[in-house]
Amino acid sequence: MTRKIPVLPTILVLAAVATMVALGFWQLDRMRQKEALLARYEGARTMSAAVPWPRTEGEAERNLFRNAQLDCKRVLSISSRAGTAADGRKGWAHIAHCAIGEGEEADIAIGWSERPQAPQWQGGTVEGVIASGPRLVAGRPMAGLAPLAPPDPANVPNNHLAYAGQWFFFALTALAIYWLALRRRWRGPEDGARGVTRS
Repeated sequence: MTRKIPVLPTILVLAAVATMVALGFWQLDRMRQKEALLARYEGARTMSAAVPWPRTEGEAERNLFRNAQLDCKRVLSISSRAGTAADGRKGWAHIAHCAIGEGEEADIAIGWSERPQAPQWQGGTVEGVIASGPRLVAGRPMAGLAPLAPPDPANVPNNHLAYAGQWFFFALTALAIYWLALRRRWRGPEDGARGVTRS
C-alpha cells in the first residue's frame, strides 16, 4: 500500500509546530533578558545615592529599587491593600495618594497595620524605595504604622523557562498526534478488517 502524505494538512501542522518552537525560543530569549534585568535590580539595591522621583514610565522602570524622596504636599486619599510587614506578618499596606507638585501626583506606601482602617496622615517628606507602580515604599513608616517589607527583586517573577518548556511540549505533542493520525490513515480499512477477522 502506498503511503501518501496529505499535503495541506501536513503543511498546516508543520507551520503550527514551527510557530510553537519559535515561541519557545522567544521565551528563552525573554528569560535571559529578565535575568539581566533582575541582576540590574539587585545591583540597584546596593546604591545608596537617591534618584529624583521618576516622571515617566521609562524612568520608573530604570530606577526600580533605587532610593528616592517625595514631598507629599497634600494627601488626596489613603487606600489599604493586602501587604506584608518587615517582620513577615500579613496584614494591610496603607497607600497615600499625594499631590507632589503642579498637577503631579504619586503614591506612597506609608506603612503596615493589622487592620484595613486608613490612618490619619497629613503628608510631608518621605524617603524610601521606588517600587512598581510606581510607588514609593517608605523606609520609615508614617502615622504610627509598622514598617512595610521593602521591595525585593526576588519577588519579580521569571517564569519564561516554564513557558518555553510548555511551547516545546505542545510542539512535540502536535507532531506525535499527527504521526498517529497518519499511521491510522495508512493502515486503512483493510487492515482494520483483517484485525477483526483475526480476533
